[in-house]
Amino acid sequence: MISKEDFIQKDRLIKGIAKDGTLKISVVKTTDVVKAARKKHGLSLLNTVLLGRALTGTMLMASELKGEERIKMRVEGQGPVKLLVAEANRVGEVRGYVQNPQAEINYNGDTDIGDGLGVGVMTVSKTLYNEAEPRNSSIELINGNITDDLAYYMVQSEQIPSAILLDVGIDENGEVTEAGGLMIQRMPDAPEGVIDQLQQKMLQFDSISQMLADDLYIDDIMEKAMHPIEVKELDRQPVDFFCRCTRKRFKDALAMLGYEDLKEISDEGQELVCHYCNEHYNIRKDEIEELLMETKAKMN
Repeated sequence: MISKEDFIQKDRLIKGIAKDGTLKISVVKTTDVVKAARKKHGLSLLNTVLLGRALTGTMLMASELKGEERIKMRVEGQGPVKLLVAEANRVGEVRGYVQNPQAEINYNGDTDIGDGLGVGVMTVSKTLYNEAEPRNSSIELINGNITDDLAYYMVQSEQIPSAILLDVGIDENGEVTEAGGLMIQRMPDAPEGVIDQLQQKMLQFDSISQMLADDLYIDDIMEKAMHPIEVKELDRQPVDFFCRCTRKRFKDALAMLGYEDLKEISDEGQELVCHYCNEHYNIRKDEIEELLMETKAKMN
C-alpha cells in the first residue's frame, strides 16, 4: 500500500500562468517514469539519460494538447543510440524506446552525452482531434542532448521561444535518483528577451533532480523558476509510464495480414514484442490457424 508521503510525491505535471499573462509554465516530475523505462528496456546509462530527457520533454509538450491528443518525438542520429522514440498524451501516459538499449560512449574530455545520437534529425508528430493525418515537423539536431534540441525545435517549428530544462539524476552507483523538467513559454504580450533572461537565470539553478532530491516538489520548482513573477496554477495531473498495448491488439494486427502471409507463419506460434514497453505476447499456433481460416472464408 502506498504511503501518504509517497502519494504526495508521485510523478505529476503542473501547469501555471503568470498573473500578468505574459508567460506560461509546465513542470513535471518523471522519476518513476524514467525508472520504469530503464527497467523495461534494460537501458544503459547513456540511454537512461537520453530517453529519460525525451520522455520528460514529450510530456511537457503534451501538456499543451487536449483530451487524448498525443505527441511523438522521434530522434534519429549517426551515433551508437541510432534511434530514440518517446510518446505522450494529454492524460499523462508516457512511453518510449531506443533502438540500441545497451549503447554507450567512451566518456573522456572530448566526448559529450550528445555524441550518443550524434548528427541527426528530431521529428515531432502531433495527432490532433479532427485531423486525419498527424502534423509532422523536423529539425536537425544541434547537439543531440535533447534539451537544447527541443528548445531549438520550439523556436524553429512552433515559433514559441521557450526556456527548457530536462534532467535525469544519476548517483555514484549508476542508479536514477530523480528526474523531471520544466518549460516556460512566452505569450504574445511578453516583452522581447524575457525568455533569454529566464534561460540565463535557470543556468544558476540547482538541477531539477537536485531540487526534487531536496524535497522541492513541482509547485515549489514552478514558483522558484518564475520568481519574482507571480504565477497562478491552471491544472495538474498524474504522469505514468503506460502503454496501451494488449495481447488482443497484437492478435488483431495479425488478422490484418493477407492469407499467404498468415499461411507462412501458421506452422508455429508467434512471439510478438511491443517496441514501446518491451512486453512479450505469445500467439499460439491454433490461434493463427483460426485466423487463417477466417481470412480464407472472407476470400470466398
